[in-house]
Amino acid sequence: MTRLILITLLLFFSIFGLAQTEIPELNRKILDYVTTTIGTKVNRGECWDLAYEALNRNNAAWDRKFSYGAEINPRKETVFPGDLIQFANIEIRYQKGNTTYTETMGQHTAIVYKVIDQDKKIFQIAHQNTNFSGRTVGLSDLDLNTVVKGKYWFYRPQPLN
Repeated sequence: MTRLILITLLLFFSIFGLAQTEIPELNRKILDYVTTTIGTKVNRGECWDLAYEALNRNNAAWDRKFSYGAEINPRKETVFPGDLIQFANIEIRYQKGNTTYTETMGQHTAIVYKVIDQDKKIFQIAHQNTNFSGRTVGLSDLDLNTVVKGKYWFYRPQPLN
């Protein structure tokens, strides 16, 4: 029995370790930066300012508008912490208990902070200029299955050549 537990633990940590090393290096650097900003105001406190600083401080290539690297399809490709998301006129609707909640985001930018469930497309995102954290960087969950309106784009940061 002890041997089975040991083998299970070794397998778990091996798989977990591999998953951690799969995160692209630039994504890890962006995530490290974002971690230092949680609870603080980045620049003017606009949502875009967090992406701007994270990408520029880590020498990432981007168009200085709303395209933050190589576009990826979150329904078909792996999303990593450090990937960026651009929202346009999003409406999110979800239920907790007997109450239905609706959230909207016009033009909004966020950074994936944690992948909660890759298969179910649930992520924890870091962003600022929100109702819940104001102009400071805060974390919230995003379940793509609750998006009922609007568009979103996921981007994988790319290094400058």
